[in-house]
Parts: sequence; structure tokens; C-alpha cells
Amino acid sequence: MDLAPTISTQGLTRRFGELVAVDGIDLNVAPGQFFGFLGPNGAGKSTTIKMLTGLLAPSSGRIEILGLDLATHPVEVKRQIGVVPEGMALFGRLTGSEFLNFAGRMYGLDRETAAKRAAELLDFMQLADQPKKLVTDYSHGMQKKLAMAAAVIHGPKVLFLDEPFEGVDAIAAGTLKAMLQGMIARGATIFLTSHVLDIVERLCSHVAIIHQGRLVAQGSLEELRAGVEAQTHAGSGEGSGSGGQASGEKMTLEQIFLRTVGGSRRADQELSWLG
Repeated sequence: MDLAPTISTQGLTRRFGELVAVDGIDLNVAPGQFFGFLGPNGAGKSTTIKMLTGLLAPSSGRIEILGLDLATHPVEVKRQIGVVPEGMALFGRLTGSEFLNFAGRMYGLDRETAAKRAAELLDFMQLADQPKKLVTDYSHGMQKKLAMAAAVIHGPKVLFLDEPFEGVDAIAAGTLKAMLQGMIARGATIFLTSHVLDIVERLCSHVAIIHQGRLVAQGSLEELRAGVEAQTHAGSGEGSGSGGQASGEKMTLEQIFLRTVGGSRRADQELSWLG
């Protein structure tokens, strides 16, 4: 029997005056999926994730998280999710330990549990060596790791990540990826937006692509690959289009993405002074 989706939207729309930033999208993310949400700059990714996490009210449409209507059960939903937003929203005048203890208490953890988990997370994220350092003095990468720690301190069932690897070095990225894969193994659901397509391809089992506010593709990587390849063969023929691959070679996520959103249309354009 199919399980009910962990994240579901019906006709999700957000307008800013005359601009329709998100235009009637229907998303379905199954329990335990590592789900990648992709799109060009300005496509509506961050607006969508803000609506899914209750930071921005939709103009119309419905959102269900863990079977709960977000509009009518916002507190119940927010207790069970973790969020690393685009701007991180950290309190700079606290130390890392103080901030994580605050986050844990806000999620309802008792004082002892919050302190224990904060210490474990600081050690895991390699942030424990300067306990008196204020968050405002952290590097960008350190702040990313702290934001991730705050998002998981309560053991969320669903984790929303908006560009979590931006500005993070390779060692820290490896630590974060291992933690995320561990969460998936324990049954959590992760919703990730990122422009780093090779990371998405390595981590995510399913992907949706948004373009100009509309959902243009959704499914497993194999389903998306098969759909694009079928369109390619039915159109210009095998090996045509951007970055054609050798016979038998799988299309990369980058190739799928570019063909889906039409990114190859500028490939023949050049700047005259950069010959």
C-alpha cells in the first residue's frame, strides 16, 4: 500500500502584485525521500520553500506536511520540521552553545537534553574549540554548520534546506552530507534546494524542476532521464542538443536540467572581446 506523502501541495500559488512567483504547483514528496527542488535563479524555489515552512503565506492553494494542513495546524507542523533558510537567521550576539541551547528550548526540549544535544552537535560540526566565540564572528561556512545544527537539534521528521552547501568547504560539506544521509536512513524526509547539481545528483533520489514559477518536471532521476531522452530521440535525434552524450552513457542531472528549462539556447552566443 502506498504511503501518504510527507509533503503535498495542491495548486500552490504566490503572487507579488502582478508577478506570479509560484504558479499552481502540485508537489508530492514521499516519506523517506531525499528530494531535490531545482530551478534557475528567480524560478520560485525560495518562495516555495518559504511557503512550505510557514514563513510566507500562499496566495492560494493548499499545503500538507506529515498529513497536517499547514494553514490550520502551523504550530504542530513546525514542531516536527527543521529549516535552514536562505538567510540562516542566526543571533549574532550569542555563542554557538547559547544559540543551540536556545533553539533546543524553543523546540520544547528540556534544559538537560538541549544542553547535551548542543554539545554533541558543536563537537560533530567541529565548532566546539572556541566556546566563547560569538556567532557574528563565525565564518560563513561555520554559520552554515551552526544553522544546520539548530535545524536538527530536535530530531525533525522533515528537514528543509535552502542552499545548505553554499560557502561550505569540502571537509564540512562531507560532514553535512554524511549527517543528512544518516537522517534518511533513519526515515526522515529531506527537501533540498541547491544550484550545485552534482551534489543533488549524488544525494537525491527524486527531483522536481520549477521554471518561471511552474513545475515542469517531477519524479525519480531515472524517470526524468527517461523522459528527456525520449523527447530528444523523438525530436532532433540521438546525440543532439546540449552536451550530447555517447551511446549508452547516462545523461547527467545537469544535462536533464538544461534540456528541461531550455538552458542550451544561449550556447552559441559569445562575447566579442573574449575571443
